[in-house]
Amino acid sequence: MADYFTNFSFILPLKDDAQKAYALNLSHNASSCRLDETELPANFPEPLKDVMEDWTFELDDSEAGLWLHSESGGIEAVCAFVQHLLQKFEPAPFVAFEWSHDCTKPRTDAYGGGAAIITQTEIKTMNTADWIRAQLPA
Repeated sequence: MADYFTNFSFILPLKDDAQKAYALNLSHNASSCRLDETELPANFPEPLKDVMEDWTFELDDSEAGLWLHSESGGIEAVCAFVQHLLQKFEPAPFVAFEWSHDCTKPRTDAYGGGAAIITQTEIKTMNTADWIRAQLPA
């Protein structure tokens, strides 16, 4: 049996401790709800409710902002979370990050990756499998 991983790690720059506290609390609420420990607060952002099943990433406080990371994916959720924070606090004009797909054993479907660029109004992602298909002759 093989174990599959989707890894990413990046810093989201936030301007102050209040912004960090908001983001950490929001993530805590989402993680608790995902684990069926509690219900979401009434004021939980609507767009983030749609990605709750994908909320498998972690975040930690960092001097430069928040460190978002995962070994088990959560790409859609982390993109929505970052976009929400960009809309609410405008800490940067955009955030970009990459991820990798990996496996503990050689498998033909196990490797690859992708990238995302997130702004207040748009989330653009690409993955290497789609890129390869687009490069092939028709």
